Amino acid sequence: MKLLKQIFDFYLNSSIHVALSCYALVWVTFHVFHLQYDEPMALFVFFGTIVGYNFVKYDTLVRVKKKPIGNQLKIIAVLSLISLVLVGYYFFHLKRITQIVSVIIFAITALYTLPFFPNRKNARNWAGVKIYIVALCWVGATLVLPYINAEVPFTSNFFIKCIQRFVLVFVLILVFEILDLANDDPHLKTVPQTIGVKRTKVLGLSLLVPFWIVGILSFSFHDLIINLIMVVMLMLFILFANSNRSKYYTSFWVESVPIFWWLMIVFL
Repeated sequence: MKLLKQIFDFYLNSSIHVALSCYALVWVTFHVFHLQYDEPMALFVFFGTIVGYNFVKYDTLVRVKKKPIGNQLKIIAVLSLISLVLVGYYFFHLKRITQIVSVIIFAITALYTLPFFPNRKNARNWAGVKIYIVALCWVGATLVLPYINAEVPFTSNFFIKCIQRFVLVFVLILVFEILDLANDDPHLKTVPQTIGVKRTKVLGLSLLVPFWIVGILSFSFHDLIINLIMVVMLMLFILFANSNRSKYYTSFWVESVPIFWWLMIVFL
């Protein structure tokens, strides 16, 4: 049992789970726009997420705080290095415009982590900015990149789906911020720090209205049912979120929402 827990913790700590969530959202993008599955694109996002998230999570720990590197962190570093090589490999299988946009997304991720400006903290510590940067990066990686790599014309549906994807990620991050309220630096001015937990939950529930409306615009009964399940699922995660929840509440269950969405599309 202890070994299984160690494997499961490694699965979460190495960002494989969140990478699988991004991979699932790429599949959702292929589905909603009726695009053919693009393996290099999907795997570029998967391995890129591992590299990006591990860089964000462990850069401060190692570079700034000088924490000793344990065995698990060494394995994560090896995994991240292998993923970086694979990111480079799949990068050259993408269209030129996709490569340019992916570099921009990487630059935003680096800005989120590293203090590029003198006497300023990284973007992760800019008051009230974190949630928007993360949501935009997720939309860019899981929807914009697959769409432009397919070389299809921009339509109003594309921008509508971008809004829906942004709302989804924004709501999921709200749940994270509620659970992290006790540990977050007060200067971050996260949404729960600014307006309180109760109002944050009301905000999250309110945002599910446009998420639902955007979902039913396709007039597909199949998508209607799936989006209804998604809304109910998100409502429950918001309502039961509190700072006393286990770390697995967000790091596994909340981050599994995109995977559930993908599986519902496949099996329903």
